Amino acid sequence: MFQVKWLWYSLKGYRKFYITALFLSLLCNVLYLTTPYFSKEIVDTYLTSENAIQNLENNREGFIMLLVGMIGFTFLRTVLQYSCNMTYEISSQGMIYKIRNKLFERVQNQDMSFYDKNRTGDLMTRLTGDLDAVRHAVSWVFKGIVESFSLFTASMVYFFIINWKMALLLLAVTPFIFIFTVAFKKVAGPAYVELREKLSRLNTDAQENISGNRVVKAFAREEYEKEKFDKSNREYSAANKKASLMWLKFSPFMDAFANALSVVMLLGGGIFLIKGTLTMGEYIAISGLIWAIANPMRNLGIYVNDLQRFMASSMKIIEIYYSQPTIVDRTDAVDEEGRLRGEIEFRDVSFKYGNTEVLSDISFKVKPGETVAIMGETGSGKTTLINLIPRFYDVAKGEVLVDGVNVRKRKLKQLRRNIGMATQDVLLFSDSIDGNIAYGDSDMPENDVKKYAELAAAHDFISKMPDNYDTLIGERGVGLSGGQKQRISLARALAIRPAILILDDTTSAVDMETEAHIQNSLKNLDFDCTKIIIAQRISSTKDADKIIILKDGKISEMGTHDELLKNHGYYYEVFSLQNEGFGKEAV
Repeated sequence: MFQVKWLWYSLKGYRKFYITALFLSLLCNVLYLTTPYFSKEIVDTYLTSENAIQNLENNREGFIMLLVGMIGFTFLRTVLQYSCNMTYEISSQGMIYKIRNKLFERVQNQDMSFYDKNRTGDLMTRLTGDLDAVRHAVSWVFKGIVESFSLFTASMVYFFIINWKMALLLLAVTPFIFIFTVAFKKVAGPAYVELREKLSRLNTDAQENISGNRVVKAFAREEYEKEKFDKSNREYSAANKKASLMWLKFSPFMDAFANALSVVMLLGGGIFLIKGTLTMGEYIAISGLIWAIANPMRNLGIYVNDLQRFMASSMKIIEIYYSQPTIVDRTDAVDEEGRLRGEIEFRDVSFKYGNTEVLSDISFKVKPGETVAIMGETGSGKTTLINLIPRFYDVAKGEVLVDGVNVRKRKLKQLRRNIGMATQDVLLFSDSIDGNIAYGDSDMPENDVKKYAELAAAHDFISKMPDNYDTLIGERGVGLSGGQKQRISLARALAIRPAILILDDTTSAVDMETEAHIQNSLKNLDFDCTKIIIAQRISSTKDADKIIILKDGKISEMGTHDELLKNHGYYYEVFSLQNEGFGKEAV
């Protein structure tokens, strides 16, 4: 079974603890036989024997030793059981800690295409609920199976030693229980796979609604979202009931056969007792251990139930655990020391999302320190184009080069450390403003943080906040305006002093005065920096060294502000719309 092999691999570092726990489980269950043994000796020697009184008078020490032995072994078993449970818990918690870190590492290292295909709620389910199902299986289900198997086996061996006929009678009941267990396993597996998917859907709906609560309120769609969540909740509840009721349908039969053991014991044991082939002490010993074969059979269905839940959850975890990103460092990757110059070149680049071509035969070159503006209609491929520079995606055809080296032949970390990005859809972390700006360098001095905030026109509004740069902002920057978030994002991108600065509609939510301040700051940076700017405002693009117009994934126009105005193409139309009634001199 692949899942068991994966668990054994994941237990590395805790295997000794787990093996010790398994050994203690076996030992504890063997010790359960001591009480019936001592009871049998006491009854047969000191209670029901023809010489019971003489035995008690002549060998009182033996009677006391049997009582002390019974109490002593019971105490020993209790201590060992506690140690066993603690050892299981230590090994399972340690293993889950390692797996959760590994899963998070895997998720962090995945390509952008991975996030395009996987829902956030589903990934959260794998990191939480699915892992808890695995921990439960390791610490309790496997423990229960080992204990049940060892207890059943030890008890049956003991019964055969005492009276093989009685043992065969009891053993004859067990095949029926196994038949029902196998039947239950076949129908339970698919039910728990379905249950796992419904839980993932429920978590996804909740996560999306909480993240997008402002949009929900803005459109007054609270009732719609409640109905949507209620539908997912009903489906999960129905799947949960289905899985639970499935076990309830089988459990009466399991309990019936388990209880049948007591009936067999009363009838068969009574007959053997009357015939004299079974002593009262042996009868009491077997009767006292009936639970040791009844409980494992009764619990077998519960363990199968939990195992099916474990199988469904573990497969989801394993999918991520062994997933590998396609965009990785090549063995011959260049790893240059120091800062890149910032030269960028696209050579006949084409890119596809699935079977849909988004970019086709893109070619242009940007010299170090130049500013290039990219414009185009929505869906023309602007954001896709800039995502190829830090190698978030790989091209389908052609080459993207930075400083004359194909990005596929560069170390990813070294390449991306030289690229600062600020996008229109800003993501800020639940941290202080200082922590967000200094995200690329946690040891950045406070004066430097303020310096880059000033360059991004963010210092003034930050200074007016309750705790200035120590002000904690909510998840995704809740409480800040769109323009404020964009400026913090720009400051964060500038703070790493990148060789290449990529701005994707970064000033779309700021006023013209603030935009002018930012444009002036970008012109007068105290470090060399190649700038790629996606914008729809002519005021953001007119001073660029080169303006590229994309249309349907192809370059339709390319040149300077003045050159494109003379072409009377898309750029001219945008310019005319934004400056209608003001004349060209307005820009």
